[in-house]
Amino acid sequence: MRLAQASLWSALCLGALLHAGQVLAAVDVNLAREADLDGVKGIGPALSARILAERAKGRFQDWRDLIVRVKGIGPAAAVRLSEQGLTVDGAGYAPHGAPPAAEPKRP
Repeated sequence: MRLAQASLWSALCLGALLHAGQVLAAVDVNLAREADLDGVKGIGPALSARILAERAKGRFQDWRDLIVRVKGIGPAAAVRLSEQGLTVDGAGYAPHGAPPAAEPKRP
């Protein structure tokens, strides 16, 4: 019986940790390291290098600024990357005319 309880407890703890990781998975383009950017699905080494090179010239003011300055990120890519957790100063991408994406809630 104790083994079953320990297994259940372990499974619950693992589930909680995985959920916490998803909640905290937001990666801000103005703060992220190369490894953080590479961890976002849809960003590989070449795109992360372009992002970091542009960021070295100055912070990204908003998503529009990111789209204008980084080759390979257009509105469609911005939607996908935002869905994967990429933010600009904590904000998700909101296509023109759509309400801004809600910031992820912190526990």
